This record gives sequence, C-alpha cells and structure tokens, in this order.
Amino acid sequence: MLSQVVELVEKKDRFAITSHVRPDGDSLGSSLGLYWLLRALDKEVEVTMRDMAPHAYQQLPGADAIRVTPAVDRPYDAVFVIECSDIDRPGLIDLEKQFVVNIDHHSTTALFGAINWIDSTASAVGEMIYNLCKATGVRVTKEIAECVYTALLTDTGSFHYSNTTERTFKIASELVRTGVKPAKTAEAIFGSYQWPKIELLSLVLATAKRDETGHIAWMEQTLEMQEQTRASEEDADGFVNYPLSVAEIEATALFKECSPGVYRTSLRSKGDVNVAKVAEQFGGGGHRNAAGCTLKGNLESVERQLVPLLQDAIKRANGLRDITEDALK
Repeated sequence: MLSQVVELVEKKDRFAITSHVRPDGDSLGSSLGLYWLLRALDKEVEVTMRDMAPHAYQQLPGADAIRVTPAVDRPYDAVFVIECSDIDRPGLIDLEKQFVVNIDHHSTTALFGAINWIDSTASAVGEMIYNLCKATGVRVTKEIAECVYTALLTDTGSFHYSNTTERTFKIASELVRTGVKPAKTAEAIFGSYQWPKIELLSLVLATAKRDETGHIAWMEQTLEMQEQTRASEEDADGFVNYPLSVAEIEATALFKECSPGVYRTSLRSKGDVNVAKVAEQFGGGGHRNAAGCTLKGNLESVERQLVPLLQDAIKRANGLRDITEDALK
C-alpha cells in the first residue's frame, strides 16, 4: 500500500495528520516526521490531536505547531491516522467523514481507512515514515530525523524489545549521520520527568504481586493515587516494564484505573510470550511483547480475568520452545 500513499501525496495538496489520544513517542514522532515530509513537498498540512504533546516530547521539531481540538472541523484531501487500532482511537469527532489513510505497524489494527498501509515488520511507524521519505524522494532533514529517531527509540524500548531489527539499526545510523544526537534525545525523553512521577511510581510498585508460578507480575494504579500525587496520565508511562527486570518474570500487567471500575491495562512480556493475543480477547491488541486492552470490573475481577490468560500464554510459549529444542536435537 506504500505506492497508494505515494500516489495520494503526489496528487493532493491539503492534509491533516492525527494519532491516538494520549500520544506517545511513536505516534508523535511519526506524525511530526510525516508533517515535515509533506512540508518538504510544499503541501498544506497540519497535525491535529485531541490531547497535547506530553512534556517529554515537547522538544520535538514541530510540536509547538500541533493543533489540539476535539473535532476534525476543516476540509482536507486526506487525513493520515497514525498508529491507531480503530477509527475511534484518535478521539476526534467527524474523523470518519474524511478520506482516511490508516498507517500502522500493528498486525491487529482494523482496516478502517480508504487506504490501509500496515507493515507489521516495522519496529515503529517511524520506520514507515522513513521509507515514505525514500519513496517520495524527500531528503531526510534534521527535523525529520529527530522525529523518526524518537519514534524508533521509544517504540523499541530503547532498542531492548524484540521488534528491534537490523533494519532498525540501519535507519537509526542514518538518522544519527543526519544530525540526531542520541544522548541528547534520550535525556530529553527519559531524563526530564517531574517529581510527581516518582511519587506515583513508589505507590504503584508497592502494589506489585506475583502469581503462584512466580512468572507473572502485576500492579495497579488507582485514581486516588494519581490525585494524591498530582501526577498526570502520562507519568505512568513505562511503569509496566519494571517487574520485567526480574529474571524469572515473563509477563507483566499494569491495571490503570481510568474511571471507576474501568482499567486501561498495559501488558508486557519476554521472548515468545504473546501478550497481543491476550489483549485481543478484550478488544485490544498490539505487539507480541507489548500490548494493551481495557477491562471492566473491580480489581479482583480483572485480575481473575487476565492472570489465567497470561499463564496460558506462557505455557504456549514454553511449548513452542520445547518443540524448537526437540527439532534441534
């Protein structure tokens, strides 16, 4: 579908770009990278989001130009929707009335666009924006490079996750040659937290539990904790990863209460443990080792719903490892 996107960009002139509510490094980096790409082609373009850019990403080139609005209220030739599982994920009124181009790297994404460019081999949508630069002949400028590098860095977990490939490093290498300073970018993203994040983290870590196997850990974050620490929603980003630093933990969950009885749940795993398949059972999705979904009920009930499914995912992964080891003998 890359060719369809290239054809659209060459023929049309007025575009908008959006992504999901509570944007993250890949959604913002990719959206702004595409913004600078289209600007280089002398297109009329704006980035439209329902939510403001989080503090950690406000240094990105073009972040100050993001239009925060609840609706798509202007005429466009097309709206690029970046890294969204469905048409509702951006939270924008009347988006479905536009000519939508759906760009994502999650295999679980619904094909809601008039054009659907999905590449599950890409480590981040940022890789896809880089490929679009090459396909359109746009030179990768320093602005594009900084945005795309941020997308790669964050969606690969600082190049820790299994979606990191040789191609990811090749692209990152070119971006650094273009002028990206890795240490400066990493410090801006991971070294600029506010103190409420630390206070919230201490409360969340205090809730950590393990199942009887010792291979699954989960934590909770309540509305009361957020109010007590005066932390923002974005402050909880990355909390779910902490238990994975324990050697025997293979899957983790963070139950984040977003309204009474509703938990936005982040899932992470190691190796072959597929948490995306678990998230799909609740209408969510994502990658094998990083996914999310929404669960309803009290905390005990959501734990009862999810933990057995994570246990099954680990058993399936162990079964695959046993088969592979037997084949190698």
